[in-house]
Amino acid sequence: MDERTGNDKGALARASDAGGLEALIGRAARAGKGLPPVERWNPDFCGDLDMEIKADGTWFYMCTPIGRMPLVQLFSTVLRKDGDGKTYLVTPVEKVGIRVEDAHFVAVEVDARGEGEERVLTFRTNVGDVVEAGPDNPLRFVDEDDTDGLKPYLLVRGRLEALVSRAVMYELAELGEEIELGGTPMFALRSKGAAFPIMPMAELERLSR
Repeated sequence: MDERTGNDKGALARASDAGGLEALIGRAARAGKGLPPVERWNPDFCGDLDMEIKADGTWFYMCTPIGRMPLVQLFSTVLRKDGDGKTYLVTPVEKVGIRVEDAHFVAVEVDARGEGEERVLTFRTNVGDVVEAGPDNPLRFVDEDDTDGLKPYLLVRGRLEALVSRAVMYELAELGEEIELGGTPMFALRSKGAAFPIMPMAELERLSR
């Protein structure tokens, strides 16, 4: 059910279908070149929208999957996660909350070029972002509940992250190397001169037995 709070008069908040959202966001996205400057916009909050990004990257609107990828890509350009930990669709005049089950995007492909400190890992997300992992776009690895596995995330922009797909994680595991970080031998990845620890080598050896 669509729960709305605050000012409910905006076009986003009162939209009854994805087409109304598309028109409004399309106008915002075409206002400038490249991605809209959502970090600079400070519109009024217009309530929560019945929209959710599932863990597999599928977008739902009113409990129905949004099947049009161009529409999903359009919505993704005006996503913003604020300091309150919530995610919003933002235009110059309105801000509405949406739900995110895990990450905002899924990293579905990786390209590795170079070796050692010269290596660059370039990721493609399910909505078409192309991101080079590095100091400004770090990788982080989180222990997965109830398993010995890890969930890798890539910072895409702002506070928005992509969950690295399992297939891509297997590729990354092949690129890992032993790097001493803070005096501890770590199994880690390199990209654009930065090192991203996956786990201590001792833990990797334990899991490999």
